[in-house]
Amino acid sequence: MMVPETIKTGIEDRLTQEKGLPVKIKSTASIGGGCINNASEIVTTSGRYFLKYNLALKYPDMFEKESLGLKLLASAGNIRLPEVVFHSTAGEYAFLLLEMIESGAGQPGFWTDFGSSLAALHGHSAEMFGLDHDNYMGSLRQSNRFHPGWCDFFVAERLEPQLKMARDTGHISISAIKSFDNLYRKLPELIPVEKPALIHGDLWNGNFMVSEEGKACLIDPAAYYGHRESDIAMTKLFGGFSEDFYSAYNSAWPLEKGWQQRIDILNLYPLLIHVNLFGISYLRDVQNIVRQF
Repeated sequence: MMVPETIKTGIEDRLTQEKGLPVKIKSTASIGGGCINNASEIVTTSGRYFLKYNLALKYPDMFEKESLGLKLLASAGNIRLPEVVFHSTAGEYAFLLLEMIESGAGQPGFWTDFGSSLAALHGHSAEMFGLDHDNYMGSLRQSNRFHPGWCDFFVAERLEPQLKMARDTGHISISAIKSFDNLYRKLPELIPVEKPALIHGDLWNGNFMVSEEGKACLIDPAAYYGHRESDIAMTKLFGGFSEDFYSAYNSAWPLEKGWQQRIDILNLYPLLIHVNLFGISYLRDVQNIVRQF
């Protein structure tokens, strides 16, 4: 898809203003891989950038929230994220302009460095679980209202909103929703108490890239202060990362005993997201997990 002219003009005008000299777009090239937004490489007289764009009314404030998440995670200083240039609207479109990061090949020790860096990121904490603003998980709104305890946050801000959406669309029955009650009662004894951790929030193998330096770079965050095992669980949802990643993470900050058995519980949230985005083919996985409790 060709980048709309209104977006091109918006980029040129903003970069010209910020750099104090005329900036013109020399070329654009569509980049595949995303399923929510359009993406393109933008080559200008002031450098190369990565552009994401969509209709402004389709996902209100999505790029503002993504920008905040990228900046929050980057501010921790433990792992690379693309630098935010700016986000804006142009006509009927909203867009986000980012640093263009070249894809590289993983260096020796890539997974070890990634695991220890993620543990360091998780070491940044807050007083409560949540965030001072809501954001998106994929294309769905994600509520981040503060809670003092993880279990209450997990139920009220993660599972219940997705169950309600699935019920409203007919993807899940009332009886299936009631089956969650047993899990809710047992959660406090199943999930270890830990302080809130700064997490990526959507850490599957499609949301990191290997940078030109051969190290991990996180992209497309759904950041908040949550239970750090949520990030670890998400890495296991679609195949898992290298065992060196988990060994390095545990060396840097050991996970509580039994973390492997808690993966399914914490992955109920992304699985319910998939039920609501892609249909009932994911519902069996959800029901098989809940049935254990």
